[in-house]
Amino acid sequence: MTNVIEADICVIGGGSGGLSVASGASQLGKKTVLVEGGKMGGDCLNYGCVPSKALIAAGNVAENMRRPGAFGIEPHKPSIDFNAVHNHVHDVIAGIAPHDSVERFESLGVQVVQEFGTFQDKKTLKAGKQVIKARRFVIATGSTASIPPIPGLESVSYLTNETIFNLKEAPDHLIIIGGGPIGLEMAQAHKRLGSRVTVIALDFMENDEPELVEVLLKNLSNEGIILKDKVSIKNIHQDGDQINVALENETITGSHLLVATGRKPNIENLALDNAGVNYTRSGITVGDNLRTSNKAIYAIGDVTGGAGFTHKAGYDAGIIIRRIVFGMFWAKADYKALPHATYTSPALASVGLREQKARGKHGDAIKTLKWSYAENDRARATREEGGLVKVVTTKKGHILGASIVGKDADELLAPWTLAINEGLKIGAMANVISPYPTLGEINKRAASSFYTASLFSDKTRKMVKLLSFLG
Repeated sequence: MTNVIEADICVIGGGSGGLSVASGASQLGKKTVLVEGGKMGGDCLNYGCVPSKALIAAGNVAENMRRPGAFGIEPHKPSIDFNAVHNHVHDVIAGIAPHDSVERFESLGVQVVQEFGTFQDKKTLKAGKQVIKARRFVIATGSTASIPPIPGLESVSYLTNETIFNLKEAPDHLIIIGGGPIGLEMAQAHKRLGSRVTVIALDFMENDEPELVEVLLKNLSNEGIILKDKVSIKNIHQDGDQINVALENETITGSHLLVATGRKPNIENLALDNAGVNYTRSGITVGDNLRTSNKAIYAIGDVTGGAGFTHKAGYDAGIIIRRIVFGMFWAKADYKALPHATYTSPALASVGLREQKARGKHGDAIKTLKWSYAENDRARATREEGGLVKVVTTKKGHILGASIVGKDADELLAPWTLAINEGLKIGAMANVISPYPTLGEINKRAASSFYTASLFSDKTRKMVKLLSFLG
C-alpha cells in the first residue's frame, strides 16, 4: 500500500550537500524527509574524497621511507601489504560513516526513506512505496563517473572511482585514462604503493595554471609515472588478464584500467520532465539562487554541473538553508572564491582567476606575482624547495586569483580564498605577520613583491634623499 508523507522540505540525495540541508532544516524545526536509495554519505564518503585521501596517505608513508637520505637517515624499501592498505581505507570510511548514517539523521528528526526517488508531477515524488508531497524539494543527487565512447571500452574490465578502492592486491601495471585530479592522485598513490603506472590524457590539469602544472608533472615523471599527453586512443581490447590500449603509434599493455575522464550528473531516474525542471546533459539548470525552472524545486552540488567539489555542495547547502528555512530570499551563490585542490605531492591548489582568464577580462591591466618555495627557509629546512606561489592582481592591487604548487599548497591557499571572498587588496596579505619559519611566509613574500618595483624606483630614491635632508 502506498503511504503519503507530507513535509516542509524533501531532500533527494544523501551526499554531503543533501545531508547538510536535511540536518540543518530538521534541527531548525522544519519537517524534513531525506530520500536516498544508495549509500548514505554519497560519493565523497564512499568513493571519493575520503577513500582517495586515505589511499594517498598510505602511499605517502611508503614514499617517506624511500627518500630520507638528505636528512642523514638511510632510506629503505618499504614492505607493502596492499590488502592491509585496503583495510586501512575502509576503516577510515567506517569511522566516518556513523556521522552520515540513517540512525544519526533519524535522531535529528529527519525521516529517511531508503529508496530512489522519481517525480510524479511538479509537487510529488515517489520513492518505493512512499509518496512524498513537500512545499520545497532539494535535488542533491550528485554525479557519477562519465565513461567516454572509446571503441572496445565497453567490452573490457575497467575500474572507476566507485570500484578502484575495492582492490585488495596492487595492480601490476595500472593504466589510467584521464589527466585530471582523480587520475593524477590515483596514479601517484598506486605508484608509491608498488604498481607501475601509465596515464593517458588529451590534456593534463587543464583548469590550472600551466606553469604550475608543469612543476607537478615533472615530479610525477621523476617518480617513474609514465605520462602520455595529447594522444588519442584508437581502441581498447582485453586479452585474458591483460588490457591493451592502442594509441596512434604504440600499444600500452596493463593489468588494470582506471577510467577517470570526468563526471556526469545523476539525473536519469528523477523524471525531471514530470516536475517541469529544465536540464541539459551537463546537469540541472539553476540560477544563482539555486532554484530550478520549478519554483518549488532547488538543486545543489554536482547535479547542477560545473565544479564538482564537496565543499561547493556544502556551500550550496548553506544558501538553501538561508533561503528556504530563514526566508532570506536574497541569498545567492557566488563562486568567485571557490577553491580547488589536487592532493598529489606536490599538491596543486587554486582560487579565483588564472592568469589567462584574468587577461581576457582585464587585458594588460593586471600584475602577476610569484614567489618560489626555494626562497623560503622552512622549505629549505624540510627539503621541500620545489614549489611556487603565483598571484594575479589588478594594477591597483585587487586580488583576482592565486595558485600554489608545493608542499601543503591546499592549506596555504586558505588566506587567498579569504582575501578574494572579502574583497581584500594585496596590501592586506603583505602586512600579515607570519611566524618564522613557516611556509606561510611564502604568501606574504609573494604579496610584498607587488611593491618591489615602486619601492626601489628612482622616484622613491629621490624621495628618500629629500626626506634625509628634512630629517
